[in-house]
Amino acid sequence: MNPTPHPDLTVVGIGADGWSGLPETAREAFRGAEVVLGGPRQLALLPEECRAQRIPWPSPLRAALPGLLTAYSGRRIVVAASGDPMFYGIGRTLTEVLGTPPRVLPHPSSVSYACARLGWGVEDTEVVTLVGRPAARLAAALHDGRRILVLSAGAGTPAEVAALLRARGFGASRMRVLEQLGSPDGERCVEGAAEGWEAPAGDALNVVAVECRRDPGTVRLGAVPGLPDEAYEHDGQLTKRHVRAATLAALAPAPGELLWDIGGGSGSIGIEWMRTHPSCGAVAVERDAVRAGRITANAERLGVPGLRVVTGAAPGVLAQLPAPDAVFIGGGLTAAGLLDACWQALAPGGRLVANTVTLESEALLAQWYRRHGGELVRLAVAHAVPVGTFTGWRQAMPVTQWAVVKTGPAPLNPLTGDDR
Repeated sequence: MNPTPHPDLTVVGIGADGWSGLPETAREAFRGAEVVLGGPRQLALLPEECRAQRIPWPSPLRAALPGLLTAYSGRRIVVAASGDPMFYGIGRTLTEVLGTPPRVLPHPSSVSYACARLGWGVEDTEVVTLVGRPAARLAAALHDGRRILVLSAGAGTPAEVAALLRARGFGASRMRVLEQLGSPDGERCVEGAAEGWEAPAGDALNVVAVECRRDPGTVRLGAVPGLPDEAYEHDGQLTKRHVRAATLAALAPAPGELLWDIGGGSGSIGIEWMRTHPSCGAVAVERDAVRAGRITANAERLGVPGLRVVTGAAPGVLAQLPAPDAVFIGGGLTAAGLLDACWQALAPGGRLVANTVTLESEALLAQWYRRHGGELVRLAVAHAVPVGTFTGWRQAMPVTQWAVVKTGPAPLNPLTGDDR
């Protein structure tokens, strides 16, 4: 059954073409409104025949929405939104605040307009928004030959995108800045390569189209876990590539899930967890402040600046964290109460993976394996190296890994007193 739209609230998408680009249904909604909420740019597009009281959005918006809607309760409210309100727009926010969706009359989004102008298939184009988000997010989408549309935060975004492309080894990428999409007489396109981008800031209403080209010598980063070790800054505290790939396979990230990466080191496990899907989240716990800073730098460079870093020792700092869907323990296994705290924090179906190279921690994992089952494996990797004029194998330290899926009812968390 479809949810019933909120009776007194309609959200209308409006484009750069303003009133002339709206269908009659959308115009009637504005004419019948008693209150119109929206940004200054959207409100300015409405003609005088719309006699409703016009209220610009307050800042910060989300926190003010409940009080704003309550203040005008009982009156016919129309929200003037940019383009498609359900595409990175106010429609989703209102649905979350109200608990029921408003009536939504969408307009073509900037992505639809941009793909139409460029001749790109929408389904084959990746979209990255930088509206209210750091530009570093773009780095995770950079793959040779891919087409990306960047939703700009303002006139300065194209230069910021060009700088990031150069810094990440994609300076050869072609950029096109599409301004005022949908405007009957104001559309403009500026293009060039990121490596020589010197175009002055233009219109704030723009979308940046990027055709990715990797520069010669740039380390190739794939789309699956197991990035090259040289992609990370580290001091030796790094889960190496082949073990990292096996670890992420055991953790089995899925969209929307949260990971605790305990003993973060260089942050590689949490970073590659988040790179699997834009909605994945991770918290890296690292007691060394220098390493914690390095995790943050690695996360930003590899396109997941949203990775949260907590500087402190586990299990003491775990009580402040949101409940995880999976936990990885890469260090500190023998710390008193650590395994117990992590196990209690997991809900049924949650996964725990722990790696170690020491006999003491291996013995502890063996005990937990006997108690809870799962899979206990030893990962051994050897690399071919020169031996005089010949080639031989150099064995890396073997890694013992315990991976388990929790079963049973949700426990009481001794750290917080809450379920899970």
